[in-house]
Amino acid sequence: MTTRDLLIAPSILSADFGALRADVAAAAEAGGDWIHIDVMDGHFVPNISFGPIVVQAIRPATPKVFDVHLMIAPTDPYLAAFAEAGADVITVHVEAGPHVHRSLQAIRALGKKAGVALNPGTPAEAIAPLLDDVDLVLAMTVNPGFGGQAFIAPVVEKIRRIAALVGDRPIDIEVDGGVTPQTAPLVVEAGANVLVAGSAAFKGGQSAYAGNIAAIRRAAEGARG
Repeated sequence: MTTRDLLIAPSILSADFGALRADVAAAAEAGGDWIHIDVMDGHFVPNISFGPIVVQAIRPATPKVFDVHLMIAPTDPYLAAFAEAGADVITVHVEAGPHVHRSLQAIRALGKKAGVALNPGTPAEAIAPLLDDVDLVLAMTVNPGFGGQAFIAPVVEKIRRIAALVGDRPIDIEVDGGVTPQTAPLVVEAGANVLVAGSAAFKGGQSAYAGNIAAIRRAAEGARG
């Protein structure tokens, strides 16, 4: 199976909203490979977070990849706005609407990488018809909506099934929810290569970010042998 680059993506849902651009810059400088941006609408998930204006406001903080995870429904009316705001990867949920192929194709038509996300209760097999249209598959290891939730361990086996379906395709496998130095080895061993870390990355203030991210990376790399 293809060995994909191991990437840590700090989730700004756990950042200091009062100093968001500075916190994004600090997370990038501390070793974050991507910046993960959880967009919530209070409808598809029970929380409200960021819109395109916020993405645009923090875009100057770092040239690193902006990994925008749309937990919204519908998605299609907002794809262009997030692309124009500075998203590099735009991920939509398979559960968010009936025409996910159309959404993925629209993201690519905007010149961005397209991702598809699965809630914990959605089977891995839901991605099978989509593999020609995606650059990333995101497995949620918590029910989306809030940061700081406990990792749902049975999803590890689903990640293993996702990895088998992806095979040697150049598709990143991302995990979001409850990622810590303790859980990172479990998901990496199962096949994930992009780890979204919220609380575990941003805890302790900016002086702690480098150590937090390094601890997750060390634990994840250890699972690769």
